[in-house]
Amino acid sequence: MKPRARDLGIGFAGTPGRFDAITDVPGVSVGYATIMRGEGPLVVGDGPVRTGVTAIHPRGLGCHEPVLAGWCALNGNGELTGTTWIDESGFLEGPVMLTNTHSVGVVSAAVVAWQARTGRLFQPYSYPVVGETYDGRLNDINGFHVTAAHVLAAIEGATEGPIAEGNVGGGTGMICFGFKGGTGTASRRVEVPGAGIYTVGVLVQANFGTRDQLVIAGVPVGRELPDDPSPVLPAEQGSIIVVVATDAPLLAHQLERVARRAGLGIGRTGGIGGNGSGDIMLAFSTANLGAATADPLARIEMLANSRINPLFDATIQSTEEAIVNALVAAETMRGIDDLVIPALPHDRLREAMARYRRRA
Repeated sequence: MKPRARDLGIGFAGTPGRFDAITDVPGVSVGYATIMRGEGPLVVGDGPVRTGVTAIHPRGLGCHEPVLAGWCALNGNGELTGTTWIDESGFLEGPVMLTNTHSVGVVSAAVVAWQARTGRLFQPYSYPVVGETYDGRLNDINGFHVTAAHVLAAIEGATEGPIAEGNVGGGTGMICFGFKGGTGTASRRVEVPGAGIYTVGVLVQANFGTRDQLVIAGVPVGRELPDDPSPVLPAEQGSIIVVVATDAPLLAHQLERVARRAGLGIGRTGGIGGNGSGDIMLAFSTANLGAATADPLARIEMLANSRINPLFDATIQSTEEAIVNALVAAETMRGIDDLVIPALPHDRLREAMARYRRRA
């Protein structure tokens, strides 16, 4: 496995789960399809290709029962499909898929086809949840290289336990704070007095921010690395999708509240939800199995609002760390027209943290 932020001695608040990943929430599994081919000048339709697909199963590949969910946008210059029905019903009825901006359609169609073929349609129809961020600075995005086969590979290849980060899946061609970005994850275990111990896990597809904004564990890293070689990029036109999972028994309106707290985690890393950014957050709970029953009456548990603060904290902390993990795991990438986006340099990051006495 690639190094992670904690491996570099960076300290974060809170207690992570076993894998410090969204898959610490029991049942959650994640799969990727990563597409990397071609070098040199952009030839639309041929490449270079630097993209992919990420699939998140709330209850694992073997269980397609809906989960309660809520979502929100910090800034809406982006897309997360299927949210109208989440607002209306309070349920998420399938996997959460992440890809590049121009592949949302093919991913959505492929999910419906997979659900229909495998008997995983909860209703006679489906509203797939597909999130996107723009990878067109490194990837031949108008070549439409993501296919149904890639979607199926991500869906059926999903696993529990530790998962890859950085240049993988939907995060393959992403840029974050002027460095190579991509996929990152983290988790927290929290005790809610009188209720129990719960896990909150986060996965991000990070493609936002400018160099000067980057903050890690309170240190203005972006300003500490002004001379690090990097191409001059236009004003921020990136995005971030944050997926929050928990096993705490929360209702849809509470999960919307949890999703909003992910925006505070983005802010801790320096993100401002800029005009050109799509900062969209989704939260779901794996508790209350059977809540989507066809029976006339469903009985569900709900954590009292007065006890929810530890989950807010865990969401903020996990989102912050997941973004930093994406930066730490990502590797330097050469994309279209030989544009090179450097990885966040680990040695200089360590030096910056030490100057501020913020090593763990």
